[in-house]
Amino acid sequence: MAELSIRRFALGAVCAVLGGLGGGLAVLAIQGWQGDRMVHDYIVNHPEVLPEAMDNLHRQEDSRQLAGIRADLEQPWPGAVLGNPHGTQTLVEFTDFACSFCRRSQADVELLIAARPELKVVIRELPILTPESADAAKMALAAAAQGRYAAFHKAMFAIGHPGADTIAQAAAAAGLDMIRARATIADPATAAEIERNLEFARKLGLSGTPSWEARGRLLAGAVGVDGLAQALDGVKR
Repeated sequence: MAELSIRRFALGAVCAVLGGLGGGLAVLAIQGWQGDRMVHDYIVNHPEVLPEAMDNLHRQEDSRQLAGIRADLEQPWPGAVLGNPHGTQTLVEFTDFACSFCRRSQADVELLIAARPELKVVIRELPILTPESADAAKMALAAAAQGRYAAFHKAMFAIGHPGADTIAQAAAAAGLDMIRARATIADPATAAEIERNLEFARKLGLSGTPSWEARGRLLAGAVGVDGLAQALDGVKR
């Protein structure tokens, strides 16, 4: 049974490529298991089709998950943007200030912004690691309301793990008006935005931070500047 499941998975994966070949293999692949041996032999003799097949499957799955929500996903909370707010190229990042991989990825994003004047990085605050993550996320949204999002974002990651003291230090470093900041944090719209980000993550099947969306592709983890650049350029995995 396990061997049959593996064979069926391989067959389903390679059909994404075989379907585009226009030959008899595609017909056999979709007519049940009569073509199983022929498909098997084709894979053995042409193993280069497997990466392409898997990439096609990933693209199809990403498209399915993003259907109906991509436009909303790429529309930021006012001010919660890095890079060019009017840029024609969009990268979405789900991040948590308590996430060490998010901190590591900050330098990658800065390199991309420096190299791509047209890049708009939409930040989705996804505070899932600690209670203090949510406090930092709310302060970040308050900073966005004052046009100081980038300054707070950079300061918060530089200062360290979120807590009452470090959040206050980052807010001071970003030059926030704390009366206005506290009013934004208390506004129900702020909590609603974080809940909206959590709902986006659930719909997209995201399991952690950082997670990304670029040109309709979903990526997980600290994929590095090259991985992000390739996704933005539409390069296959």
